[in-house]
Amino acid sequence: MAKNRLSRELWLAAGFKALTEQGPVALKAEPLARRLETTKGSFYWHFQDVPAFQSAMLELWEQRAYSEIVEALEAEENPIKRLRTLGDIATKSAPEEFGGSGAEPAIRAWARENTAVADAMDRIDGKRMGYLNSLLAEIGLTNAELSRIIYGALLGMQELSTRDKTDNRQAMGTLVDLILALYEDT
Repeated sequence: MAKNRLSRELWLAAGFKALTEQGPVALKAEPLARRLETTKGSFYWHFQDVPAFQSAMLELWEQRAYSEIVEALEAEENPIKRLRTLGDIATKSAPEEFGGSGAEPAIRAWARENTAVADAMDRIDGKRMGYLNSLLAEIGLTNAELSRIIYGALLGMQELSTRDKTDNRQAMGTLVDLILALYEDT
C-alpha cells in the first residue's frame, strides 16, 4: 500500500463515491484508506475522527446542493429562464468523483439511519422548497403545491436515474413547461 498523504478534497470525494457504492458502512477511515491505497494517517491528518469526516461531507454536500446552485441561477434575470435552468441543473448528475447520479439518493438513504444527516437533509429540502416557492411566486405562480410537485418529481427522477442511468433533463423541462402552460392564462 502506498503511503500517500492525500488532500482533504480527495478524501471527501472518496467518501461520496464509497457512500454511493456501498452505503454509510463504508464511511470509515480503514475502508476509505484501502480504497485510496494509502494509510489511515492521511485520513487523520485532515479529519479529527470519522464523525468529523462525515460532518465535512455533509457541509460540502449542503454547499453544492444549494448555495452553488442558487448562486449560478441568480446570474439569470428572467425568472422563467431561472426555473428552466434550475430543472436542468437539478437533473444533472453530480460529478463522478462525488458519486455521480447516485450521490443524493445515497445521502437520502443515509438520512434514514443518521439524525445528523437527516437534519442536513431537512435543511436542504427546506431551503430548496423555499427558493422554488419564491421563484414560482416571482413568475406569478403562488400555489405552494406546485413547488412540492416539481421537487417531488425531481427526487423521483434522481432515484430512477440511479437505476436506469437515464438523463431526466428533458422530462423535467417538460414538467416545467406543462406547469407554465397550465398557469399562463391565470
